Amino acid sequence: MPLKKINTVLAAAFILFILWFGAEFILSPETTAPGFGLPSWPSGDGDGFLIVKGIRDVVMALVLGVLLVTGHRRALGWALLVEALAAYGDMTTVLAHHGSVATALGVHCLTATLMVVNGALIMRETRKVAAAPATPAPQPA
Repeated sequence: MPLKKINTVLAAAFILFILWFGAEFILSPETTAPGFGLPSWPSGDGDGFLIVKGIRDVVMALVLGVLLVTGHRRALGWALLVEALAAYGDMTTVLAHHGSVATALGVHCLTATLMVVNGALIMRETRKVAAAPATPAPQPA
């Protein structure tokens, strides 16, 4: 399978994963939140903050999806690199608040690192520019 196709499949998988995860936080934050890795959750009406996280994830996925569908591969690579910072931020938040190290590393860090690798591969793939053919154009008779 060519590198471009592999990168496209990986990017699409990330987009769907981020979209699904964000939608879960919006639709059922109380059941999705424990998988984030923090040891405790806001009491009372704290679900609103979890919905904000879900909206962030959905918007990030839509940005990546638009870039993928419109064929802006270099921009997609950059966006993957930049959006990986959100997952690294989630990892740092979990670790800083004495949350699950396994979740911080196995979910957030792994996701962010795979996004960086895929973004770098897409950037590398799009850096190659095809040379124009050296043959002259046909002349009319």
